[in-house]
Amino acid sequence: MNEVPRTAGLTRFLGRSTQPLRVLSIDGGGIRGIIPALVLADIERRVGKPISEIFDLIVGTSIGGLIGLALVTPDAEGKPRYSARTLSRLIEKNADRVFERSLWHKVSAVGNLANSKYPEEGFNRVLAEMFGETKLSEALTNVMATSYEIERRIPFFFRSRNAQAREGYDFPMAQVVRATTAAPTYFEPAHVPSEDGHDYFALVDGAVFAYNPALCALVEAQEIAGGNREIFMVSLGAGELTRRLPYEVCRNWGAATWAQPLFSLMCDGVSHSVDYQIRHILQQGANGRPKYYRFQVRLDVGNDDMDDTSRSNIRVLKLLAEDMILKNRRTLKELSGYLLEWSRAA
Repeated sequence: MNEVPRTAGLTRFLGRSTQPLRVLSIDGGGIRGIIPALVLADIERRVGKPISEIFDLIVGTSIGGLIGLALVTPDAEGKPRYSARTLSRLIEKNADRVFERSLWHKVSAVGNLANSKYPEEGFNRVLAEMFGETKLSEALTNVMATSYEIERRIPFFFRSRNAQAREGYDFPMAQVVRATTAAPTYFEPAHVPSEDGHDYFALVDGAVFAYNPALCALVEAQEIAGGNREIFMVSLGAGELTRRLPYEVCRNWGAATWAQPLFSLMCDGVSHSVDYQIRHILQQGANGRPKYYRFQVRLDVGNDDMDDTSRSNIRVLKLLAEDMILKNRRTLKELSGYLLEWSRAA
């Protein structure tokens, strides 16, 4: 936790201590990750720079981890491989491959009572195409993804600064994404070889404790800043659940029926409580500027299931994102003005 991070971003930190440390936090949400990806595309358009140059630290859970890692993945020339707009299209394009299962899998898994809802092969192929052999240490700026180790029963954080300081901690990005997105009941746990190659980590989606990873992001930012920098955070949600679970319907549910609804309830509750806590911790900064922005949309239309990849639902998610961006255009303009000012001073 206390090793000196050897990242490209560290030089920027040491050289401009009067500038706030800019943090991006991205919630989980499966296919609903299209929503924060489109918000990031709008920020990139307004600032005129890639996300990896706009933020000093990016933290994500589940699809938020995938988005964060993809946006700091370098191409052959050391520039970002993906823009946020391109990434949103890739999420849409590959959705059916990620959430794909054969009739045999449906039958053998008894829906998903006897096995994970989806086999991992399709997802693994998508991750291999997106990230190739890129390692965590190659991230263009500080990045962290959350996961949970189910055998050791501990939160597990993949940090690029650790990957650069400790060779054995330098995991392939594809493995990191597979771990942070291993949502219980949807995908089997990720099996990630340990540092010495003689052991392994059994990891599931970080959403089990950090669906909204903003508090984790704040602690990581404090570790990096060392108390010498003001912290500024942008937090992106992937849709606020609104579907009711009527008492008369739920009162006689057993463990099997509660499994997936309970996971969704837990995630939504965490998202709200963390937002409340961060709003109280990060209040006004220098010159009365906000220190915290949160962008979230209510899922009043469409399907809030994380795996509904139907064309109609994806279209609704995109429309919800566009509507939120339009309604928050003044706030986004203000935010982007601050980010542009600070990135110029970097």
